Amino acid sequence: RQNVTQRMSESSSNIAERTGDIVKVPPLADEDRQPLKKKDIAADHPTWCPGCGDFTVLALYFKLIERRGIWHEKVTTIAGIGCSSRFPYFVQAHGVHYIHGRALPFATGVSMSRPDLHVFVFGGDGDAFSIGGNHLNHTARKNIKMTYVIMDNFVYGLTKKQTSPTSPIGFKSKTDVLGAKDRPINPMKQLVAAGASFIARTTATNPKHLLDIMEKAMDHDGFSVIECLSECIEFYAGAFDASNPRKGGEFKEIPEDHDVTNEEAAYQLAADPFPGYFGIYYQELRPTKNSNEAEIISQAKEKMAGKADWEILQQTFDRMK
Repeated sequence: RQNVTQRMSESSSNIAERTGDIVKVPPLADEDRQPLKKKDIAADHPTWCPGCGDFTVLALYFKLIERRGIWHEKVTTIAGIGCSSRFPYFVQAHGVHYIHGRALPFATGVSMSRPDLHVFVFGGDGDAFSIGGNHLNHTARKNIKMTYVIMDNFVYGLTKKQTSPTSPIGFKSKTDVLGAKDRPINPMKQLVAAGASFIARTTATNPKHLLDIMEKAMDHDGFSVIECLSECIEFYAGAFDASNPRKGGEFKEIPEDHDVTNEEAAYQLAADPFPGYFGIYYQELRPTKNSNEAEIISQAKEKMAGKADWEILQQTFDRMK
């Protein structure tokens, strides 16, 4: 018993030196590591219905990681609940399948504590604009550094065809058997009003455009949000045919002379009837929550420089008197 207690009290490094149980392997330098390929990043086989637009988003996410040379330990995939939110299961990297509507608060903690990571959040129209709507607004106004891809299919697909916040008026579902009567949310208008610093819109049927938008969103220093129209072929087939030229629709890109720093202009673009415009509606560089908090911490450390822990604690108690 005494020997067991003695061993438990030893540090792991001492145990390794004495027993040889722990072998420390120095990490490879980045220049010696092989670039990641899709087979290195892909995990479980996606369980979406054949033809789902989310397959395109996942494939391009893999391509983005490959193209940018991001290592496994430098990317984090976070999602809430819903068909699209199964993303973390299919990516071989750090990730979390979190609770419904709370993906952004969790991602905020990751982003704030690990500024070296590329934080990606994936979700659907319900997770983003319904149960998670308040978190979307606050993440936007605080400008927390992450990329949020909202795969909007205008329907609750996981629960088998229920009206979502973006379902159009007249849409018949299990919760609106006579057709939806409530006015749907306009995601672009809401994001502009909430203060997101990068707002873009694209569609899963235009992979080249989607990948370009994802890259620009990742490069943005702040909260970048992408609404991606992703068709649910099981419960709302044909919802986005009007935006697909291959089905007689029109993919109308935002005019080249649009000023992405003009909030009013972005809001006016968002008022265009469905299917609307595609591209970057708004982009602004302003301090992130990450940089603001880092500055506060740095200033606090300067004030306490050279002091022992007990002195810092005593000074804190003195302020409370």
